[in-house]
Amino acid sequence: MPLNLSHHSLQLSALNSSSFALHFSQIYNPNLPWRPQENLHKFRISCVSSRPGKLVHSSDESQAEEFVRDLMRSFSDKQPLVRTLNKYVRIIRTEHCFLLFEELGKRDKWLQCLEVFRWMQKQRWYVADSGIYSKLISVMGKKGQTRMAMWLFSEMRNSGCRPDTSVYNALITAHLHSKDKAKALLKALAYFEKIKGMERCKPNVVTYNILLRAFAKAGNVSQVNALFKDLDESVISPDIYTFNGVMDAYGKNGMIREMESVLSLMKSYQCKPDIITFNLLIDSYGKKQAFDKMEQVFKSLLNSKAKPTLPTFNSMIMNYGKARQKEKAEGVFQKMIKMKYTPSFITYECLIMMHGYCDSVSKARDTFNDMVESGKEVKISTLNVMLDVYCRNGLPLEADLLLETVRSIGILPNSSTYKLLYKAYTKANMKELVQKLLKHMDRDGIIPNKRFFQEALGPSKSLPASSNSAAPTTAPSGPQNPVKI
Repeated sequence: MPLNLSHHSLQLSALNSSSFALHFSQIYNPNLPWRPQENLHKFRISCVSSRPGKLVHSSDESQAEEFVRDLMRSFSDKQPLVRTLNKYVRIIRTEHCFLLFEELGKRDKWLQCLEVFRWMQKQRWYVADSGIYSKLISVMGKKGQTRMAMWLFSEMRNSGCRPDTSVYNALITAHLHSKDKAKALLKALAYFEKIKGMERCKPNVVTYNILLRAFAKAGNVSQVNALFKDLDESVISPDIYTFNGVMDAYGKNGMIREMESVLSLMKSYQCKPDIITFNLLIDSYGKKQAFDKMEQVFKSLLNSKAKPTLPTFNSMIMNYGKARQKEKAEGVFQKMIKMKYTPSFITYECLIMMHGYCDSVSKARDTFNDMVESGKEVKISTLNVMLDVYCRNGLPLEADLLLETVRSIGILPNSSTYKLLYKAYTKANMKELVQKLLKHMDRDGIIPNKRFFQEALGPSKSLPASSNSAAPTTAPSGPQNPVKI
């Protein structure tokens, strides 16, 4: 059901191409006045002081980033993190530690984040600050370490530091990263109600954005309605991130009518679409094969002040390809080149997949070979896409030949490579190729455990027989043209 808020009529009937064009042009109107918007508060290093009253300016910020990159290169098993920090103890300050939290978090080294934090606490310049805890809780949440995030929240309160809205936002987000989504949503709502009742800590637009996106992703329309109503009655105005987040979540769930309802609400707030809005609409309509609407949004984008990005074209190529509309997909690529855009490796992957969906394996192989011969680095993801095209089109021998070719030049497959090949070889009953694949996995140190087989075949499938019991089979004949690389 579409959204139906108190004094916003958001119901959209199914729109044909012409009525949708009129509707979208009304929403995207550069002449409409802007309604003042709350800014989405993002953490910036320039707001963190190394000592009270001292701001870090942009030039200092770039120097801090370069220094932290050097620090990251210094860490190793032979050179422990704390020893390196002690080596530069006279230089390192709060802003460097914030950057370290971010970099270590990106590399899944959340335990080392705690080491840096403990080291910070021993320094004379350290002052307990909500921003530090907010950052750490955020890192732990992204890594699924909800209990550690809760421990940091408790540690913060014990240190006498009062949590602010950013801390609660980080804590809500940490819970939403946990596996039990239903329980996580209840926890998130409980924190939301708690801070609404606090005197010096109130929800901000970021709080609403986090919750709205989470409930939209869960398909809970009634709760999204309630949150929008609550937001409308508050002093806070929704911003572009609010609408984009909710529309994206609905779009990815295939809930097109709900997505369009939010688009209509966006119009009532006189909030202009940005390139993210255009891209998510194009992708959502494309996935539902509502190509008339997708094309109309693309035309509106071309007529706007915003400009298409590579994801715009990549999405259209992929979605046309899945619908086996090869000519339209190739037309998008030609338009992209004509507009002077340089294809990325993702663009090439989309083209390869498109040809695979359209039964043009030779075209897919040519695209892959052209990419290799251009001298660009071959990404494992691109290799996996080409292998998937072979397997999807019933050519396991071609896939095996390509795997052997890339291994011979030093490109090592990853676990995803082996999962897709194992699934394809098993489905084709190619026992010799399965055994050969298991030997490659063993050499590459990839253990074919229960989780591997469940992810490759699904939880209902049984584990394979041992290699001794595998009977050789006659492989079906297929094209044996060598792959250029």
